[in-house]
Amino acid sequence: MTSTDIKVAVEVWIATATLHRAHPQRPSFSATEIFSEISRLNLSGSIRAGVRPHVSLHCVANLAPNPARYRMLYRLPDKTLRLYRPGDPAHPGRTGKTTPDRHDLPPEYWGLLEWYEKEYGRPKADGANDDSWIDRIRGLGKRIWADTTADEWTAELRRGWD
Repeated sequence: MTSTDIKVAVEVWIATATLHRAHPQRPSFSATEIFSEISRLNLSGSIRAGVRPHVSLHCVANLAPNPARYRMLYRLPDKTLRLYRPGDPAHPGRTGKTTPDRHDLPPEYWGLLEWYEKEYGRPKADGANDDSWIDRIRGLGKRIWADTTADEWTAELRRGWD
C-alpha cells in the first residue's frame, strides 16, 4: 500500500484512533488536534485538501451528510470530536462505514482496528464514560408536554390524591 492509496476518511480515522490510544483519559479532541495528528503521522506525504472537510463534516455521524455518509466520528456539544461508537445517535442519512476496512489500512495500523473492535467500540457494561446518553434521551416524552405546561400537567396528575 502506498501513501496515495490511503483514503482521506481512513487517514482521519487513524489519526483520531491514535489520539484516543495515546490519551485514554481524554473523551474527545479538537479538530485542530486531529489535523496536527494527521500531519505528524504523514500517512499520505502531505495534508490533502480533503482532510479539513472530512474532519469537520464528511466523517461526522451526527451531522447531515454532505455528500459523504461516513459515521467515523461523533461531534460532542462542545464541538470536539471522538470516534463513533455503535449505538451513538447518527443523522438518518448517515449509513456509511464506522471504521475502515482492514484492507484499507496500512498493516502497521491493523492493531488500531483490533483495539477499536475489542475495547473502544464495545458498550460499557455499567454505562461509564458514556458521553452521548443525554443525546439519546433528548426529546423523550415531548408528546406529554405538547399541549400543556409542566404545572398544569402536575396538577392533573395530583387530582384525586385526597
